[in-house]
Amino acid sequence: MSLTVFIAVIGAALLHAVWNAAVKGGADKRAGMGAVVIGHVPLAALALCFVPMPALASLPWLLGGLLLHFGYQLFLMRAYERGDLTQIYPIARGSAPLIVAVFSVVVLGVHLHAAEVLAVAIIAAGILSLSAVRRADGLRNGHAAGLALVTGIFIAAYSLVDGYGARIAGTSLGFYGWLALGNAALMTLYLAARSPGTLRRIARTGRVTCVLGGAASFVAYALVTWAFTQAPIALVTALRETSVVFALLIGVFCLKERLDLAKVLATAATLSGAVLLRYARQC
Repeated sequence: MSLTVFIAVIGAALLHAVWNAAVKGGADKRAGMGAVVIGHVPLAALALCFVPMPALASLPWLLGGLLLHFGYQLFLMRAYERGDLTQIYPIARGSAPLIVAVFSVVVLGVHLHAAEVLAVAIIAAGILSLSAVRRADGLRNGHAAGLALVTGIFIAAYSLVDGYGARIAGTSLGFYGWLALGNAALMTLYLAARSPGTLRRIARTGRVTCVLGGAASFVAYALVTWAFTQAPIALVTALRETSVVFALLIGVFCLKERLDLAKVLATAATLSGAVLLRYARQC
């Protein structure tokens, strides 16, 4: 993985942790998620003015990615209603690279070097070790962990679909721009049908989340979609999930969630895996 791709994905990881913290930190998780997704629209519309249309052959991948992103967002909202950021985020993000790596190697025939496989395993193990974390009241939260794991399956699925879709499209930003617009439209229709009051709350009190969270989310995944076209999807997915380190820091220092030795050790393992992944091809 080149240094440029490495830096881009790390930057995306930071932005991703920021918008997740904004959703988790808000009193209304549904309004927070809706604001972020709808907030994609201005940047997506602007980006599409300067990039070519995606190849028609990428349309099935675009539609598949749209449904998977929407499913991911619904499960993430539910999980954040029941668990801490420092529990939900690591499980959801940590399970994805393992699923993507196994699928890529076994089903798609992607070749990964031994050091790359080890790096992915270290990153995933470090993150998933937080699945046993206790809530602020000291109790385990199995329901939240289950929702987070399902969320991770959605992440793995849309990562593979978007990665191949962007390559077929011939324009990663064009592919993601249309995906973001479709996702925003789908989220708006869902909220209008299930919770009209949420749209009114977003208009009244969710403007900051809409603008800043939406921008952070759009830029983060635009970088990742581009990285999917430059490096193996399994490696990009694994590196992106180092966002758990940023989420841990935000959860502890901004959201006042509990810090313990297990979280510190898991973070150290995740960072060591990221370093190994950066230099894996040279090992």
